[in-house]
Amino acid sequence: MPPESHATIVQKTWNELTTGELYEILKLRTDVFFVEQKVDESELDRRDTEATTEHLWIAGENGDVAAYLRVLRDDVPEYADAFRLPGRVVVGSAYRGRGLAQLLLARVVELHGSESLLLHSQSYITGLYEAFGFVAVGEEFVEAGIPHRTMYRAGR
Repeated sequence: MPPESHATIVQKTWNELTTGELYEILKLRTDVFFVEQKVDESELDRRDTEATTEHLWIAGENGDVAAYLRVLRDDVPEYADAFRLPGRVVVGSAYRGRGLAQLLLARVVELHGSESLLLHSQSYITGLYEAFGFVAVGEEFVEAGIPHRTMYRAGR
């Protein structure tokens, strides 16, 4: 299914988030990562609050958050020259199949595609990131109890 072209992407820093927005973001992340996927690590890693973290999401139909991701900025790259790290990519179960994750990723590439990017993809979904120019590097590993691959996209 092609992405919903009318979806509006909201982008804010930590200090710009309202308590309602933060609640809906954290509800989506915990509903998917903890309840559905049974993640065995803490969801709140304090990276959300960093001044350089960008929070991007698409609002749902009921005041909820339909899809979300964050972009971190590291001072020292984990791999090669990738200082920016998209992550916590999540789509609510009621909104899947609409291309919302693709819309968010396209926005990240639009914003930061000139820079190298790095992410940790759940292994089953690497194709999503490959469509945006990411390539798997290194071996598969387990993170939060789920098989992952590190994926790198060179700046363009």
